[in-house]
Amino acid sequence: MKSITLSQAIAGYLINLSARHLSPNTVSDYTNTLTKLTKNLGNDIPISDIGIDQVNAFLAGFTTLSNKTLSNYHSTLSSFFEWMIINKLVKNNPVKFVLRAKPERRVIDPVPEMEIKALLDAASHSRDYARSGKKTCRNKLPTADRNTAIIFFILDNGLRVTELCNLQIKDLDLKQLRAFIMGKGSKERYVPFSPRTSQAIWRYHSKRGELYLDDFVFSTELNRQMERGYILKMLSSASERAGISHVHPHRLRHTFAINYLRAGGDIFTLQMILGHESLDMVRHYSRIAQSDVKRAHRRASPVEYLRL
Repeated sequence: MKSITLSQAIAGYLINLSARHLSPNTVSDYTNTLTKLTKNLGNDIPISDIGIDQVNAFLAGFTTLSNKTLSNYHSTLSSFFEWMIINKLVKNNPVKFVLRAKPERRVIDPVPEMEIKALLDAASHSRDYARSGKKTCRNKLPTADRNTAIIFFILDNGLRVTELCNLQIKDLDLKQLRAFIMGKGSKERYVPFSPRTSQAIWRYHSKRGELYLDDFVFSTELNRQMERGYILKMLSSASERAGISHVHPHRLRHTFAINYLRAGGDIFTLQMILGHESLDMVRHYSRIAQSDVKRAHRRASPVEYLRL
Protein backbone atom coordinates (compact mmCIF):
# COMPACT_ATOMS: atom_id res chain seq x y z
CA MET A 1 0.00 0.00 0.00
CA LYS A 2 1.67 3.19 -1.23
CA SER A 3 1.43 6.09 1.20
CA ILE A 4 0.46 9.55 0.02
CA THR A 5 0.81 12.82 1.88
CA LEU A 6 -1.80 14.31 4.17
CA SER A 7 -2.50 17.24 1.83
CA GLN A 8 -3.04 14.86 -1.11
CA ALA A 9 -5.47 12.73 0.89
CA ILE A 10 -7.40 15.78 2.09
CA ALA A 11 -7.73 17.07 -1.48
CA GLY A 12 -9.31 13.76 -2.52
CA TYR A 13 -11.60 13.70 0.51
CA LEU A 14 -12.88 17.23 -0.14
CA ILE A 15 -13.72 16.24 -3.72
CA ASN A 16 -15.70 13.34 -2.26
CA LEU A 17 -17.60 15.69 0.06
CA SER A 18 -18.56 17.93 -2.85
CA ALA A 19 -19.73 14.93 -4.88
CA ARG A 20 -22.03 13.94 -1.99
CA HIS A 21 -23.81 17.31 -2.22
CA LEU A 22 -23.41 18.06 1.46
CA SER A 23 -24.43 21.49 2.70
CA PRO A 24 -21.86 24.29 2.28
CA ASN A 25 -21.71 24.68 6.07
CA THR A 26 -20.84 20.98 6.52
CA VAL A 27 -18.13 21.11 3.85
CA SER A 28 -16.77 24.31 5.40
CA ASP A 29 -16.62 22.74 8.88
CA TYR A 30 -14.80 19.65 7.57
CA THR A 31 -12.39 21.81 5.57
CA ASN A 32 -11.56 24.03 8.56
CA THR A 33 -10.87 21.02 10.79
CA LEU A 34 -8.61 19.33 8.23
CA THR A 35 -6.80 22.60 7.54
CA LYS A 36 -6.01 22.80 11.26
CA LEU A 37 -4.73 19.22 11.06
CA THR A 38 -2.28 20.10 8.28
CA LYS A 39 -1.05 23.13 10.21
CA ASN A 40 -0.43 20.86 13.19
CA LEU A 41 1.18 17.90 11.40
CA GLY A 42 2.42 19.49 8.18
CA ASN A 43 1.22 19.12 4.59
CA ASP A 44 3.83 16.58 3.58
CA ILE A 45 3.53 14.04 6.40
CA PRO A 46 2.72 10.59 4.96
CA ILE A 47 -0.72 9.49 6.07
CA SER A 48 0.80 6.17 7.13
CA ASP A 49 2.69 8.10 9.83
CA ILE A 50 -0.49 9.43 11.44
CA GLY A 51 -1.51 7.28 14.39
CA ILE A 52 -3.13 7.46 17.80
CA ASP A 53 -0.38 9.67 19.26
CA GLN A 54 -0.69 12.26 16.49
CA VAL A 55 -4.50 12.40 16.74
CA ASN A 56 -4.35 12.68 20.54
CA ALA A 57 -1.76 15.47 20.36
CA PHE A 58 -3.83 17.35 17.77
CA LEU A 59 -7.03 17.26 19.83
CA ALA A 60 -5.21 17.98 23.11
CA GLY A 61 -3.79 21.19 21.67
CA PHE A 62 -7.16 22.97 21.75
CA THR A 63 -7.40 23.80 25.43
CA THR A 64 -9.89 26.66 25.09
CA LEU A 65 -12.47 25.00 22.86
CA SER A 66 -15.76 23.54 24.06
CA ASN A 67 -16.32 19.80 24.27
CA LYS A 68 -18.89 20.09 21.49
CA THR A 69 -16.32 21.59 19.11
CA LEU A 70 -13.74 18.95 20.07
CA SER A 71 -16.37 16.26 19.52
CA ASN A 72 -17.02 17.67 16.05
CA TYR A 73 -13.27 17.62 15.29
CA HIS A 74 -13.14 13.99 16.41
CA SER A 75 -16.08 13.11 14.15
CA THR A 76 -14.49 14.83 11.15
CA LEU A 77 -11.17 13.02 11.61
CA SER A 78 -12.93 9.68 12.02
CA SER A 79 -14.95 10.20 8.81
CA PHE A 80 -11.75 11.20 6.99
CA PHE A 81 -9.97 8.00 8.04
CA GLU A 82 -12.98 5.83 7.21
CA TRP A 83 -12.95 7.31 3.71
CA MET A 84 -9.23 6.52 3.40
CA ILE A 85 -9.87 2.91 4.50
CA ILE A 86 -12.56 2.52 1.82
CA ASN A 87 -10.13 3.89 -0.76
CA LYS A 88 -7.35 1.60 0.51
CA LEU A 89 -5.09 4.48 1.51
CA VAL A 90 -4.77 3.26 5.12
CA LYS A 91 -5.62 0.02 6.90
CA ASN A 92 -6.85 1.34 10.26
CA ASN A 93 -8.70 4.27 11.79
CA PRO A 94 -6.63 5.50 14.77
CA VAL A 95 -9.37 7.96 15.77
CA LYS A 96 -11.49 5.03 16.99
CA PHE A 97 -8.97 4.50 19.77
CA VAL A 98 -9.00 8.16 20.90
CA LEU A 99 -11.55 9.10 23.55
CA ARG A 100 -14.17 11.47 22.18
CA ALA A 101 -15.01 14.55 24.24
CA LYS A 102 -18.54 14.40 25.59
CA PRO A 103 -20.46 17.54 24.56
CA GLU A 104 -21.69 19.51 27.54
CA ARG A 105 -25.44 19.89 27.97
CA ARG A 106 -25.97 23.62 27.72
CA VAL A 107 -28.70 25.31 29.71
CA ILE A 108 -31.49 26.35 27.38
CA ASP A 109 -32.58 29.87 28.16
CA PRO A 110 -35.71 30.80 26.19
CA VAL A 111 -36.38 34.46 25.48
CA PRO A 112 -39.03 35.79 27.91
CA GLU A 113 -42.20 37.31 26.44
CA MET A 114 -41.32 40.89 27.45
CA GLU A 115 -37.87 40.57 25.90
CA ILE A 116 -39.37 39.22 22.65
CA LYS A 117 -41.53 42.34 22.44
CA ALA A 118 -38.53 44.54 23.19
CA LEU A 119 -36.50 42.70 20.54
CA LEU A 120 -39.18 43.19 17.88
CA ASP A 121 -39.40 46.89 18.70
CA ALA A 122 -35.61 47.36 18.58
CA ALA A 123 -35.31 45.36 15.34
CA SER A 124 -37.62 47.90 13.71
CA HIS A 125 -36.14 51.15 15.03
CA SER A 126 -32.86 53.01 15.38
CA ARG A 127 -31.38 54.07 18.68
CA ASP A 128 -32.87 57.09 20.41
CA TYR A 129 -31.09 60.31 19.50
CA ALA A 130 -31.36 63.85 20.81
CA ARG A 131 -32.39 66.88 18.79
CA SER A 132 -31.50 70.38 19.85
CA GLY A 133 -34.25 71.75 22.06
CA LYS A 134 -36.57 68.85 21.33
CA LYS A 135 -37.42 65.46 22.77
CA THR A 136 -35.33 62.46 21.86
CA CYS A 137 -36.64 60.48 18.93
CA ARG A 138 -35.80 57.47 16.77
CA ASN A 139 -36.38 56.39 13.20
CA LYS A 140 -38.03 53.34 11.70
CA LEU A 141 -35.38 51.21 10.01
CA PRO A 142 -35.61 50.56 6.25
CA THR A 143 -35.31 46.84 7.08
CA ALA A 144 -38.00 46.92 9.80
CA ASP A 145 -40.56 44.77 7.97
CA ARG A 146 -37.97 42.20 6.94
CA ASN A 147 -36.48 41.97 10.45
CA THR A 148 -39.94 41.51 11.97
CA ALA A 149 -40.83 38.79 9.46
CA ILE A 150 -37.57 36.93 10.19
CA ILE A 151 -38.12 36.95 13.96
CA PHE A 152 -41.76 35.91 13.55
CA PHE A 153 -40.81 33.06 11.24
CA ILE A 154 -38.16 31.55 13.53
CA LEU A 155 -40.38 31.95 16.59
CA ASP A 156 -43.24 30.28 14.70
CA ASN A 157 -41.46 27.06 13.76
CA GLY A 158 -37.90 27.05 15.12
CA LEU A 159 -36.28 27.04 11.68
CA ARG A 160 -32.48 26.79 11.62
CA VAL A 161 -30.82 29.99 10.42
CA THR A 162 -29.22 28.27 7.40
CA GLU A 163 -32.60 26.83 6.42
CA LEU A 164 -34.09 30.31 6.71
CA CYS A 165 -31.39 31.78 4.44
CA ASN A 166 -32.03 29.09 1.80
CA LEU A 167 -35.81 29.53 1.78
CA GLN A 168 -37.15 30.55 -1.65
CA ILE A 169 -40.49 31.96 -2.77
CA LYS A 170 -41.36 28.64 -4.44
CA ASP A 171 -41.01 26.92 -1.06
CA LEU A 172 -43.86 28.89 0.51
CA ASP A 173 -47.39 27.52 0.45
CA LEU A 174 -49.48 30.47 1.58
CA LYS A 175 -52.78 28.56 1.27
CA GLN A 176 -51.66 25.74 3.56
CA LEU A 177 -49.51 28.09 5.68
CA ARG A 178 -46.45 25.91 5.44
CA ALA A 179 -42.95 26.00 3.93
CA PHE A 180 -40.94 23.25 2.25
CA ILE A 181 -37.54 22.84 3.88
CA MET A 182 -34.47 21.01 2.64
CA GLY A 183 -32.82 20.41 5.98
CA LYS A 184 -29.59 18.94 7.32
CA GLY A 185 -28.40 15.91 5.41
CA SER A 186 -30.74 16.80 2.51
CA LYS A 187 -33.74 15.68 4.57
CA GLU A 188 -37.05 17.16 3.42
CA ARG A 189 -39.86 18.35 5.66
CA TYR A 190 -42.65 20.91 5.87
CA VAL A 191 -42.86 23.48 8.65
CA PRO A 192 -46.03 25.41 9.51
CA PHE A 193 -46.38 29.12 10.12
CA SER A 194 -49.23 31.18 11.50
CA PRO A 195 -51.52 33.69 9.74
CA ARG A 196 -49.76 36.53 11.62
CA THR A 197 -46.41 35.41 10.29
CA SER A 198 -47.92 35.11 6.80
CA GLN A 199 -49.15 38.69 7.15
CA ALA A 200 -45.69 39.87 8.24
CA ILE A 201 -44.11 38.19 5.19
CA TRP A 202 -46.74 39.75 2.89
CA ARG A 203 -46.08 43.21 4.35
CA TYR A 204 -42.34 42.76 3.73
CA HIS A 205 -42.77 41.35 0.22
CA SER A 206 -45.24 44.05 -0.80
CA LYS A 207 -42.37 46.57 -0.61
CA ARG A 208 -39.87 44.49 -2.58
CA GLY A 209 -41.48 44.82 -5.98
CA GLU A 210 -42.02 41.91 -8.36
CA LEU A 211 -40.80 38.59 -6.99
CA TYR A 212 -39.95 35.39 -8.84
CA LEU A 213 -40.15 31.78 -7.69
CA ASP A 214 -36.37 31.50 -7.37
CA ASP A 215 -36.05 34.68 -5.29
CA PHE A 216 -35.24 34.21 -1.63
CA VAL A 217 -37.98 34.81 0.91
CA PHE A 218 -35.59 36.93 2.98
CA SER A 219 -32.96 38.92 1.12
CA THR A 220 -30.41 41.69 1.57
CA GLU A 221 -31.16 45.25 0.54
CA LEU A 222 -29.65 44.35 -2.88
CA ASN A 223 -32.08 41.42 -3.19
CA ARG A 224 -29.32 38.85 -2.71
CA GLN A 225 -29.38 35.76 -0.53
CA MET A 226 -28.78 36.52 3.13
CA GLU A 227 -25.90 34.83 4.93
CA ARG A 228 -26.27 33.50 8.46
CA GLY A 229 -23.84 36.13 9.75
CA TYR A 230 -26.17 38.85 8.50
CA ILE A 231 -29.02 37.55 10.65
CA LEU A 232 -26.73 36.98 13.64
CA LYS A 233 -25.61 40.61 13.44
CA MET A 234 -29.19 41.89 13.06
CA LEU A 235 -30.34 40.04 16.19
CA SER A 236 -27.23 40.99 18.16
CA SER A 237 -27.63 44.69 17.32
CA ALA A 238 -31.35 44.61 18.14
CA SER A 239 -30.64 42.88 21.47
CA GLU A 240 -28.15 45.59 22.35
CA ARG A 241 -30.53 48.42 21.43
CA ALA A 242 -33.30 46.75 23.43
CA GLY A 243 -31.05 46.35 26.48
CA ILE A 244 -31.85 42.64 26.81
CA SER A 245 -29.76 39.48 27.09
CA HIS A 246 -28.17 38.41 23.80
CA VAL A 247 -30.56 36.78 21.33
CA HIS A 248 -29.30 34.58 18.51
CA PRO A 249 -31.21 32.39 16.01
CA HIS A 250 -30.67 29.16 17.94
CA ARG A 251 -32.04 30.75 21.10
CA LEU A 252 -35.19 31.69 19.17
CA ARG A 253 -35.37 28.05 18.02
CA HIS A 254 -35.21 26.95 21.67
CA THR A 255 -37.87 29.51 22.54
CA PHE A 256 -40.22 28.13 19.90
CA ALA A 257 -39.72 24.53 21.07
CA ILE A 258 -40.32 25.21 24.75
CA ASN A 259 -43.33 27.44 24.18
CA TYR A 260 -44.79 24.92 21.73
CA LEU A 261 -44.73 22.28 24.47
CA ARG A 262 -46.00 24.72 27.10
CA ALA A 263 -49.02 25.37 24.87
CA GLY A 264 -49.84 21.66 24.69
CA GLY A 265 -47.92 20.53 21.60
CA ASP A 266 -46.64 16.94 21.54
CA ILE A 267 -43.00 15.91 21.26
CA PHE A 268 -43.46 13.80 18.11
CA THR A 269 -44.91 16.67 16.08
CA LEU A 270 -42.25 18.97 17.50
CA GLN A 271 -39.56 16.54 16.36
CA MET A 272 -40.91 16.68 12.80
CA ILE A 273 -41.14 20.48 12.80
CA LEU A 274 -37.59 20.93 14.13
CA GLY A 275 -36.13 18.27 11.86
CA HIS A 276 -34.45 16.30 14.65
CA GLU A 277 -33.50 12.72 13.80
CA SER A 278 -33.94 11.53 17.38
CA LEU A 279 -36.15 12.50 20.28
CA ASP A 280 -33.23 13.19 22.65
CA MET A 281 -33.19 16.97 22.25
CA VAL A 282 -36.98 17.16 22.08
CA ARG A 283 -37.23 15.26 25.38
CA HIS A 284 -34.84 17.82 26.87
CA TYR A 285 -37.24 20.59 25.84
CA SER A 286 -40.08 18.55 27.31
CA ARG A 287 -38.36 18.27 30.69
CA ILE A 288 -37.99 22.05 30.82
CA ALA A 289 -41.64 22.57 29.90
CA GLN A 290 -42.71 20.04 32.55
CA SER A 291 -40.74 21.88 35.22
CA ASP A 292 -42.80 24.96 34.33
CA VAL A 293 -45.97 22.92 34.90
CA LYS A 294 -44.75 21.86 38.33
CA ARG A 295 -43.96 25.44 39.36
CA ALA A 296 -47.36 26.65 38.12
CA HIS A 297 -49.10 23.88 40.04
CA ARG A 298 -47.32 24.79 43.25
CA ARG A 299 -48.51 28.37 42.86
CA ALA A 300 -52.10 27.53 41.91
CA SER A 301 -52.86 24.33 43.80
CA PRO A 302 -56.22 24.75 45.63
CA VAL A 303 -54.96 22.55 48.43
CA GLU A 304 -52.10 24.99 48.96
CA TYR A 305 -53.69 28.41 48.51
CA LEU A 306 -56.93 27.45 50.32
CA ARG A 307 -54.78 26.04 53.15
CA LEU A 308 -57.04 23.00 53.46
